[in-house]
Amino acid sequence: MNQDPSDRSAARSDADRVALLSRLAGGLAHEIKNPLSTMSINLALLQEDWERAAAVRSSDHPEPSPCEQRSLKRIKGLQREVQRLEDILQQFLQFARGAEINRRPQDLARIVREVLDFVEPENLRSNIRQHVDLQLGMPLVLIDETQIKQAILNLLVNARQAMPEGGELLVRLARAGSECVLSVTDTGIGMRPEQLEHCFEVYWSDKRGGTGLGLSTAKRIVEEHGGRITVLSEVGRGTSFSLWLPLAVEIAGAPAEEDAGD
Repeated sequence: MNQDPSDRSAARSDADRVALLSRLAGGLAHEIKNPLSTMSINLALLQEDWERAAAVRSSDHPEPSPCEQRSLKRIKGLQREVQRLEDILQQFLQFARGAEINRRPQDLARIVREVLDFVEPENLRSNIRQHVDLQLGMPLVLIDETQIKQAILNLLVNARQAMPEGGELLVRLARAGSECVLSVTDTGIGMRPEQLEHCFEVYWSDKRGGTGLGLSTAKRIVEEHGGRITVLSEVGRGTSFSLWLPLAVEIAGAPAEEDAGD
């Protein structure tokens, strides 16, 4: 059935509008990021000035005055807020950038290990123990490595935020037919049904300081690779996100091997 020319024109118009809004949003975010960086640098310099003054204070007044204590506290508070805004902008840019993905055959197990190595020091500081089960001999997947790393990182950060008192993190990679499935499971606070319903929505978050972009960005990246994300959760017991990606059906002219016994 031929598509109505007016439908094609409307689809092109919608795509052009989305592309324009994405460019405008990205430009605006960059314009905001520049003065934030300037603020961050000047706050760091101001903190150094106060700390240098304290270091050369005479022995008669070794302790900072109440005014100095208040000033330093406010400087550090401003630094935290500037950093939070920079983090929000970075996540927004990742989401608004959309995806021109450059897929190559990649070893997903290697990519997962690299992201886990990156987050392990912070997890250790947060009293989170990592358990990793990566199936050996997996066929390659056709992915954009940078984008998929971002999606995995977002899931791991979400898991850490769900375990403020520490806990167990299980990361498992296995083959499921013509797909591979990467599961990120935490023993955190879990989600109520209404939280599960909205968790992938853009800008929806009930976390203190949450941006509502981490999970929505991960979902967008995975779907742009022809995959999907599923989630199971139980309040008080934890949450498991599963990232499903199609295997490379053909690598250098050879089909991906089937599981033994299929």
